[in-house]
Order: sequence, then C-alpha cells, then structure tokens
Amino acid sequence: MPVPLNQMIRVGAYVVKQHFAGRKRYPLVLMLEPLFRCNLACAGCGKIDYPAPILNQRLSVADCLAAADECGAPVVAIAGGEPLLHKEMPEIVEGLLARGKFVYLCTNALLLEKKLDLFKPHRNFAWDVHLDGDRAMHDHAVSQEGVFERAVAAIRAAKARGFRVCINTTLFDGADPARVAAFLDDVTKVGVDGVMISPGYAYERAPDQQHFLNRQKAKELFRGIFARGKGKKWKFNQSSLFLDFLAGNQTYRCTPWGKPTRNVFGWQRPCYLLGEGYAKSFKELMETTDWDSYGTGQYEKCADCMVHSGYEATAVMDAVRHPLKVAAVALRGPRTEGPMAPEIPLDRQRPAQYVFSNHVEKAMEAIHSGKESLLDAAE
Repeated sequence: MPVPLNQMIRVGAYVVKQHFAGRKRYPLVLMLEPLFRCNLACAGCGKIDYPAPILNQRLSVADCLAAADECGAPVVAIAGGEPLLHKEMPEIVEGLLARGKFVYLCTNALLLEKKLDLFKPHRNFAWDVHLDGDRAMHDHAVSQEGVFERAVAAIRAAKARGFRVCINTTLFDGADPARVAAFLDDVTKVGVDGVMISPGYAYERAPDQQHFLNRQKAKELFRGIFARGKGKKWKFNQSSLFLDFLAGNQTYRCTPWGKPTRNVFGWQRPCYLLGEGYAKSFKELMETTDWDSYGTGQYEKCADCMVHSGYEATAVMDAVRHPLKVAAVALRGPRTEGPMAPEIPLDRQRPAQYVFSNHVEKAMEAIHSGKESLLDAAE
C-alpha cells in the first residue's frame, strides 16, 4: 500500500472532522520551505532565482515547528531549495515527528548518502527523492549529468537502512508515455515505496519557459502512461481520484489552501507555485487572501496548472465525500479511453500580474536594514 494505512486513517479522520465542524477551507499538507538555496540549477525551477542574501536565509528549527503548530495540517512536506543543505534539518524532522506529523523530506539526493546517519527510520517519515524519469530524462531536467545514478544509489542505500523512500516525478512537454512507463517499471523494481507524479508548472522566473505542458497535452500524456500501467504494480503515493483527474476524467478546481506554504518570506499567497504576496501568520493567510481570484478559469497564471500542490487536496476531499466513487476508480484505475470531463472555460480569467521583483526588493530592503526576519517585509 503506497500510502501507509495509519496515514490514510489519520488524514481521513481529520478531513471528516473539518467537514463536521463546517470548515470550508482547511489545510491538509504544510509545504515547508526552510531555504531556497540548492546544489542544482534546474532549468524548470522557479525557486532558486534570488540574490545571494535571500538564498542565504534560513528558517530556524523554532520557525519550522511553530509553522506546523500554527497550521495544524497532519502532513508536512519539507521542500526547498535543497533541504539537506540546512544544518538543522535533523532537528526539524525530529521535532515534527514528535508532534505526530507525517513528514516527507524532498531531496535531489546528492547529499542523501552522506546525511543518512543523521536521521532515523520512522513509520511516519519518508524520503521523497526527485527523479524526473530515466537517466537521460532526469539529467536533462536537472541540467547536470550523473545526478540520476547518484539519486538511485542513494535510494538503494536509504532502503537498505530501513527508510521509507518515495520519488517525486515531474513531467514536461515532449515526455513519451512508453518511456515514462518503462521508468515506472524500473523504479518499481528498485523498491520505491511510492511515486508522486505530476506535470510541471511554468514558474514565472523559470529559465526554461518552452517545455511546460498545457492541460490537454498533460491529459493525453497521462492517459498514455496509465494505459501502459494496467495490471502492473506501480505504487502511486497519491489519491486515485487525483490520478483520474490527470487522465482528464474529473473536472476539479484547485484547492490552494489545502497545501499552504511557509518559507523565509512568510506564508505565501496563494499557493506553493505562486508567490503573489505573503502573510505574517497562517491566520492572516487564510482570512485575508482573495481565494476566489485564483485558479484555472480565474487567473491567467493558473490556466494550465494540474499540479498536485493545487489539486491533490481537492481529490482527497472529493474522496471523503464520495467513498464509492473513489473505490470504483481505485479498483479499475484511471480511465484511459473515451471522452474527457468538461474543461474549465478561460474566457473570464484575469490577466497575469508579475510581482516577483517587488517581493525581492522588499526582502532585500529588510536584509539591508538589519531586520531579524523577512516576515517584516511580508505584505
């Protein structure tokens, strides 16, 4: 079972509790970014294009644990940048586990073997290794040769130490369904415990803007992949309804508050992918963000997004509301033939605003003025 049973039960109970409490918006996963600095410079990344003084910023252990307490989500995904560059990462993970959180530590795995001794296997902890296809696909995606082999070696080493290891696979325009299916066969043989798969997102500042999938191409790609996976033992660490959405069979609107992001700037509006402003507290984020102004059909930047950070929470909430529906999809797998679900019209979406430079300027002003935290620059 890709998602551990105790996690499924805890998250399901949490969602039911929120429904009974009448809460319209609530978090499922805290996206925690303790730093932006990375030891790779991937062409499709929109997280590392900052001046050095910002890349040098870190959330402290206390900041990270306070964010988890403030948010209350049962799952924490630690992203970046490269989290293993953070010297206090073992203490952060230990503190989150002590709070009963399910923790996924995202990493490109270049430092993983070196750092393994600093962590202990735990039933609520998993490494989440970025692996964007086979050797050639992945090394091209990360803009550096040899990374695939090091990542696979690190996965094997972590598995040998008793850790749960998942992979995070992002696909771009030009991906071949047969080749991706062969890659999923290979990682299944390696023994990964789960795969989180998603189309890439066209970050505002990503160096490569030419190879992101539009929604129609994404649906066709995933239908081709899933058609080749029927009867196989691929393990997806995702809701079956989200996978069905990727195959074009569900008309979902995104749930940006389902995976709120806390990074060195503060609480990011409105989601992990878009930095349209920052709040100083989770409460402020939830209460003052104009959620209805974002999402496919609402905002130009969201037009082609089908990423798990926006839609996985939607699928999980749908599964709780419609258990028979999710059971049927889980049994048969995503439908790969026939008409697709209606698409959300884009004729009323508002035009994109490009505000990245404003955030950088405010952060740099805060740094130069000697302020202790970039929260002081949050909008």
